[in-house]
Amino acid sequence: MSDNTLIQKLPKHLHSYIIEQNYENYTARDQAVWRYVMKRNLDYLPKVAHQSYVNGLKTTGISIKHIPSIEEMNRGLGKIGWAAVCVDGFIPPAAFMEFQKHNVLVIAADIRAFNQIEYTPAPDIIHEAAGHAPIIADPEYAEYLRYFGEIGSKAFSSKNDYKIYEAIRHLSILKANPYTPPKHISNAEQQLSRLSDKSGMPSEMTLIRNLHWWTVEYGLIGSLDQPKIYGAGLLSSIGESKNALKYAVTKIPYSIDAMDYGFDITKPQPQLFVTPNFKQLTKVLDEFADQMALRTGGLDGLMKAIESGATATVEYSSGLQISGTFSDVLIYSGRPIYINTNGPTTLSFKNEVIKGEGKESHADGYGSPIGKIKGCLKPSRFLSNNELSQIGIEMGKECEFEFESGIKVSGILSRIHRKENVLIMLSFDNCTVKHNRKTLFEPTWGQYDMAIGESIVSAFSGPADPDGFGLKAEAAEEKTQKIEYDKQTLKIHSIYNKLHEIDFISKDADEKLTSLFDDYEETGQEDWLLLTEMYNMSKNILVLSNISKSIFEKLENIKKENQELSHLIETGII
Repeated sequence: MSDNTLIQKLPKHLHSYIIEQNYENYTARDQAVWRYVMKRNLDYLPKVAHQSYVNGLKTTGISIKHIPSIEEMNRGLGKIGWAAVCVDGFIPPAAFMEFQKHNVLVIAADIRAFNQIEYTPAPDIIHEAAGHAPIIADPEYAEYLRYFGEIGSKAFSSKNDYKIYEAIRHLSILKANPYTPPKHISNAEQQLSRLSDKSGMPSEMTLIRNLHWWTVEYGLIGSLDQPKIYGAGLLSSIGESKNALKYAVTKIPYSIDAMDYGFDITKPQPQLFVTPNFKQLTKVLDEFADQMALRTGGLDGLMKAIESGATATVEYSSGLQISGTFSDVLIYSGRPIYINTNGPTTLSFKNEVIKGEGKESHADGYGSPIGKIKGCLKPSRFLSNNELSQIGIEMGKECEFEFESGIKVSGILSRIHRKENVLIMLSFDNCTVKHNRKTLFEPTWGQYDMAIGESIVSAFSGPADPDGFGLKAEAAEEKTQKIEYDKQTLKIHSIYNKLHEIDFISKDADEKLTSLFDDYEETGQEDWLLLTEMYNMSKNILVLSNISKSIFEKLENIKKENQELSHLIETGII
């Protein structure tokens, strides 16, 4: 585990997603893929990327020569108040955004396959390290990314969203492995399509993921006719970065309307959104957040909490936060008047579990009224002890009172709980709570901790205090596949290694390179990337040699036989 303080301060449940990079697992060809992509990026992107990109590469410690280690990245990112951790491919969107909230960038440890050099269907270290990391060196954009994580991690998902996430992860894992049978990919695509057809109304998470995609991943900035690239998906994809600026790709001014544009991660995007500046990104995000249950609360927020079927939090106007799995809400005259949770529940204030109000005190669920106590002129949360006594609520005595909704409470007041001079809770022994003929709480159920608050002002996904709640998150059971190479491919990897061991100013450099070329021919494999590296390095041989011509002819033959590789080879030759 890194000694970076940002990583150490992460909520405990996020640590379950963090894996070791295992740098030694990168093959010599993996390193060549990195060099090739980075060389092309530095040749092309300075002309079309946002001005902070090139400086960001230097600031964040990204080298063109080798895949960065997570330690290298943390040294660079630490200078700008960020950190990085390695994860296994796609992680749930809420977790991804929660890492962002804490200024931590998640880096997919794998690197794209040799035959997916221009575009990968799965997140990889090129996408994360060479795409996301450099641009966050811009302070304004970095704050947008952090703020997006703060808002996005609170968005409600539907029950179907997680199934779709697992289907996308499964498909990306299959597509990232060049040896996956086509039938397996086809089956996975069909499963994803079936789940997508069942989505119904988009959840908050679906909509905010769309905003994330069209900004953080595929965003353009500047004018519509001459935009610059800042989205990581474009910065890390040498194919898509060129395609993005073509006239055929529609350019749309970035606004909240982008939330209604879905996307397909496996295909080039038919349209892209252009923001005039980074300030516009935050403006749109705030506009979206104003529509979320996080800021609107109310009955709609409670219904989203219930429909999510997962741990959620609702906050009363007093500031008291209830975290648990919400099961139902009692509605009267179109307004919520009583809520219930099932299973372990915690009560918090300012995102910290109140002492004595953890899961152990509410192991089987929780219920409480919402609204104003009848007979008082001011909001219930502002009542003093004397004012409570005036309406029959007095410490150590049998109390009977009623809410304006008609909910009746009777019991012995055992505790008055205030935070920052605001009444947030009253506790009763031997308590009965009823609404009309319906009993909501009985004395045999134990002490009744009644929340105080006239309304629900906020509702959001997850517990208010993840560590206090004891939130646990398990990494996906299906792991990214470790590619098993055959003997001939392993020999190719060995040739990559030996190539970079040659001292090209030595007298026997020509002889060694010729021998490696012969070894390559014997494998029967076609590896244009290895040949481009051989050809580029052959130019360093001081003595006159025919090996450079032989390699070039081999490359020309590959270009004739496979037109798709032609431009890759041409741009790879120095």
